[in-house]
Amino acid sequence: SDGFLRLCAETFALPAGLTAGWDGLEQGLKDLSWVESDGGYLVMYEAWAELAEADQRSFRTALDIFTRAVEAWQETSTPMSVLLSSIGVEVAGVPKLG
Repeated sequence: SDGFLRLCAETFALPAGLTAGWDGLEQGLKDLSWVESDGGYLVMYEAWAELAEADQRSFRTALDIFTRAVEAWQETSTPMSVLLSSIGVEVAGVPKLG
């Protein structure tokens, strides 16, 4: 999970002042005030199967955080969507579109 959290911190350019770990990721995804938006945020997570296979618990935690972030943005005029590529391992509880 440490590698995933580091990758997220880099990808989302999370400010250094955020709490480390999962809490910091969730806080950052619910804020994103430092990232310019043209009407919303789209996260495309293509390599999710790697985390799911290596650390199921961390994968579930990541999904929960993405879900709560999407729900938080639904209450605003700036939507957020998180898409997981359908290429890879099928995991129970991950909805498949199309």
